[in-house]
Amino acid sequence: MVGNIYYAQALIGLISTDLDMHGGMAGFIVTVTQLGYGAGLLFLVSLADLVENRLLVLLTLAGTAIGLAGAAMSGSATTFLFFSFAIGFFACGAQVLVPFASHLVPAASRGRTIGNVMAGLLTGIMLARPLANLVASEFGWRAIFWISAGAMLVVLALLRIALPLRRPHGSMGYGAILKSMAHLLVTTPALQRRAIYQGIIFASFNLFWTAIPLLLTERFGYSQRQIALFALAGAAGAAAAPIAGRLADRGHTQRGTAIAMITLTIWFLVAGWAGTAISIAALVLSAIFIDSAVQTNQILSQRIIFSLNDHARGRLNAVYMTIVFLLGSAGSALAAATYFYGGWWATAASGAALGLLVLLIFATERKAV
Repeated sequence: MVGNIYYAQALIGLISTDLDMHGGMAGFIVTVTQLGYGAGLLFLVSLADLVENRLLVLLTLAGTAIGLAGAAMSGSATTFLFFSFAIGFFACGAQVLVPFASHLVPAASRGRTIGNVMAGLLTGIMLARPLANLVASEFGWRAIFWISAGAMLVVLALLRIALPLRRPHGSMGYGAILKSMAHLLVTTPALQRRAIYQGIIFASFNLFWTAIPLLLTERFGYSQRQIALFALAGAAGAAAAPIAGRLADRGHTQRGTAIAMITLTIWFLVAGWAGTAISIAALVLSAIFIDSAVQTNQILSQRIIFSLNDHARGRLNAVYMTIVFLLGSAGSALAAATYFYGGWWATAASGAALGLLVLLIFATERKAV
């Protein structure tokens, strides 16, 4: 479900060429999808406290399938961008399943169950790009959207059978839910800071993975299959997830956050050198460490967010993820613009600058504490 918002990121060069998009505008292919996801997090995920949950999940799956089919049939940039927004908007159903799963199991196994669901989300994010490239290398860029549309219908049928009904017991109306989310944001400094940290870091993540297919195609002469293998190697960054969890359990959240930000900054500079020196080994290592930094900060941040208020975890997560994806979507647009106008070094330097910026913001928290 969550992988749907990353397919276009891997195929930005093919899609922009086929739909005749200007080089500097190509980043909006990814940006629009992520803006849709942010809007869905805010306006759809919050409905989980109001609408029967199984129905909500099934409707989001149906909407995602329609968006994917529309993108696959698009003959113009405008049409593709419209359906890209729809894909992002309805793909947020994955975030409805996380709290839903916690209601289906006893408290003793709740953490493990949520961990399994989050592992699925992480797997979808990390494998979406290599899968899209492999499919595109054989059948063209439109094929992955058709395949995923069919997969969403299969998942819809399975979940219709497997999921029980769950009707929320809260008495709040939709307007009150949205208002309470705004109140949580205004009155919770930890939520504000962690959302800003991860939003900027996620922007750098999108910056890297939006521009890297362009670099690998133009300077390294890679085919779509070779780009897929590169993305698959970068997925090794997911190994940082359990390490981050142990750091948080042992009370090293602040230290782990600083390490993630410093790692991000350093390896963007290494990536800049690797792109110009045509060093694929250094570029692969950069991808692994950048992904590791992003995942580490995400896990550390969510641990803090979920500990703020046991009765508002869903809304806290919706606010946090909305801000993260809205800020992160700017990274995709920045990638296309910097690469088109300044080349790979401009893109890599922008990523390092984002890492330095978030580190400076984090330093003010440390001084305050």
